[in-house]
Amino acid sequence: MEPPEVLEDAGADAAGPDFDAVRAGRRAGALLLLRLGLVAVATVTVWLLVRAVEGTASFPPTPMLASLSLLPVNIVSLLLVSRLLQSEGRTLRSLFAPRRSVPRDAAWGLLWIAVLFVPFVLAVMGTMWLLHGPGMFEAFETVFYDPDAATIASPLWGLALGALAVATFAPLNAPAEEAVYRGYAQSRLSAAWSPWPAMLVCALAFGAQHAFFAPTTDAMIVYVSAFTVWGLGSALIVRAQRRLLPVTIAHLLVNLMTSSPALVFPILQLTGVVPS
Repeated sequence: MEPPEVLEDAGADAAGPDFDAVRAGRRAGALLLLRLGLVAVATVTVWLLVRAVEGTASFPPTPMLASLSLLPVNIVSLLLVSRLLQSEGRTLRSLFAPRRSVPRDAAWGLLWIAVLFVPFVLAVMGTMWLLHGPGMFEAFETVFYDPDAATIASPLWGLALGALAVATFAPLNAPAEEAVYRGYAQSRLSAAWSPWPAMLVCALAFGAQHAFFAPTTDAMIVYVSAFTVWGLGSALIVRAQRRLLPVTIAHLLVNLMTSSPALVFPILQLTGVVPS
């Protein structure tokens, strides 16, 4: 088994004595910007396609369609990180290699879900209170739901696309985002700057990405705030453990839970439990 990359030391000897930490930092910044640009293009493209087929629809598309739009983005992201690592004499596989065993890292991943969930929820609640004050709980009904969002009308098409979303989103999105934000960018920016600015920049980029999946303007603010907090927590965990696999497992499980309704809902429609 290939030994894991020690993430916080990646900038010290990644390409031998001639390694240029500043150049690697610039590449990391470019990677973050490119990821954000690709997400923007992908979600807008899917929205325009659905709008052309179904008629009028507001942006963004539903979470299921947004998940599908990330398929090419995640593939390109993994290929880019792999290419950048190869230029340093490293491999993409080394980012995700377990320190001792996969079950041990999986157990850490389950723990990190619980640890990250608490500040994430507090960030959601705090941002909602800042936006809506005492009426925040009533506002939840409108902030996180847009009835005019682009959707798939046919339950059969919904089932097919939902199955594709579940099969591709969680297995690809978690490693792609962790490779970009925490695996490559955080360690290279830490080498070029220092750990705290690097972690903050990566967390802000991670939060900004999720603005493209928010159903309303207020939800955009909440998403960016909450996912920035999640990203900063993940950055701290990766810095402390100096490996990527535990956080990636936590991320994968969360993505699996959030994408599964795209498969369950059309099944309920086809079986008559939920009206079509």
